[in-house]
Amino acid sequence: MSATGIRLHAPAPGWSLDADLVVVGSGVAGLTAALRCAAAGLKTVVVTKARLDDGSTRWAQGGVAAALGEGDTPEQHLDDTLVAGVGLCDEPAVRTLVTEGPDAVRRLIETGALFDTDAEGVIELGREGGHHRRRIVHAGGDATGAEISRALVDAVRARGIPTVENALVLDLLTDAEGRTAGVSLHVMGEGQHDGVGAVHAPAVVLATGGMGQVFSATTNPSVSTGDGVALALRAGAEVSDLEFVQFHPTVLFLGADAEGQQPLVSEAVRGEGAHLVDADGVRFMVGQHELAELAPRDIVAKGITRRMLEQGAENVYLDARHFGADTWEHRFPTILAACRAHGIDPVTEPIPVAPAAHYASGGVRTDLHGRTTVPGLYACGEVACTGVHGANRLASNSLLEGLVYAERIAADITARHAENALHARVPAPVTQPETPTHPLLPPEARFAIQRVMTEGAGVLRSAESLTEAAARLARIHAEAAGALANEGKTAEPGVDTWETTNLLCVARVLVAAAQRREETRGCHWREDHADRDDAAWRRHIVVRLNPDRTLAAYTTETSDFPPTSPSPSPSPQEQ
Repeated sequence: MSATGIRLHAPAPGWSLDADLVVVGSGVAGLTAALRCAAAGLKTVVVTKARLDDGSTRWAQGGVAAALGEGDTPEQHLDDTLVAGVGLCDEPAVRTLVTEGPDAVRRLIETGALFDTDAEGVIELGREGGHHRRRIVHAGGDATGAEISRALVDAVRARGIPTVENALVLDLLTDAEGRTAGVSLHVMGEGQHDGVGAVHAPAVVLATGGMGQVFSATTNPSVSTGDGVALALRAGAEVSDLEFVQFHPTVLFLGADAEGQQPLVSEAVRGEGAHLVDADGVRFMVGQHELAELAPRDIVAKGITRRMLEQGAENVYLDARHFGADTWEHRFPTILAACRAHGIDPVTEPIPVAPAAHYASGGVRTDLHGRTTVPGLYACGEVACTGVHGANRLASNSLLEGLVYAERIAADITARHAENALHARVPAPVTQPETPTHPLLPPEARFAIQRVMTEGAGVLRSAESLTEAAARLARIHAEAAGALANEGKTAEPGVDTWETTNLLCVARVLVAAAQRREETRGCHWREDHADRDDAAWRRHIVVRLNPDRTLAAYTTETSDFPPTSPSPSPSPQEQ
């Protein structure tokens, strides 16, 4: 796989560090990989966009899914995952997840994570949508992510792993042979490092999280701007299944004009017995699926959207008044506080909810060891597409995926480092041009991109809406590219312009994949192709970026992923 030669326009690095590997991101995936590699003696540097504990992991309410309960087995967990993924899960990847998952959770506990237990000290297990058993490990009732983040951050600091906080990673550095040579990055604010710099390393682990900010309303924090996927595309890596964006069914509805991060009302609330009702108090999910409110998320989100369309409503309601104050205060204190902060008391009234962008099931394509199609570049967590989630993520599999595949990445990097120990070196990166070759977008384009994506590529899609979205995104891109080509002008380099440019990159890929998949499957809902079509579409859409900034897409011949190395030749269907 050759690099595209496309880079974000930025000043030349003014400082640099050398390492055996650099981990980009400080959620469960990134910090787990960093801890395992550091424990093996590798010089590891962690780079994160905000503070160490500021990523998506700490917002996770539900928990970690693993077959830890009496009578539960990895095979049952696998079955539930395959059903949720609607025929597109990579079964070996799922089997790896559910088999290695229980021990990965136990190692997380050994690292210091404190999960909720009963009076006898046995771990309490909850249940969420799509699971036929109680297998969700949780902490602080509904603050699981915060506890996992605390434990991992404490462990990283205790080990003294070097970290660069408040740093936006710009691009992958590669050597003359196209191998990973580190990353360029920009540190926001003062500190040991400031401005644009570089970390030189023969291995890079992308653990940058999601891209929810590509939509107007999302559960993702403001830092989730698709930076990892965009970086990988510019580096020549392949991405897959980006059309499968999971919209969480129950996000606190703050009004039709609300933008940015919205408070999540965890699926665990429904797992404990809350009911979805419409404005008339009718439980509309009953009869639509055997699990009713606990059906997989794509089914619940579609059910909510249909009922809102039928009634001309902007939201439905989650009714858990029957819990009583004690259950709310002890099992769901975080959600209770968020609701009350917005003037809603779930103890005495139903909670207004509506779907919002939540999780990207697709991402940078990897193998079972987290390796991408670029030598030396790894990906794990939400930025990656391991094949575990298929067309729709099963609730609480994401934290487990981060744990399991981060450990596998660390094992692979450690083994490769040992094999090459006598010849270890930090590759010399190819010098980048000083003049801009890729246009940067002005910050205000961010809101235009979000509106385009919400209107044209949200929960409900069609050929018409996607064609319009693609055209509007193309105009945004063409305007910036024209100004650069004709006048040599581009937006000033900076965090806002880099993030906005990344958002446009991932938006274009998402829309292109959604246009191509002419069926309804999982969380990809085409109103003009309402049925699932296994004969034509039980396969993956893979996209990469061409040097001229056009997109090349091909469809795999089966539901199996092609190997990441060597990269497959373009198929006759490539466009």
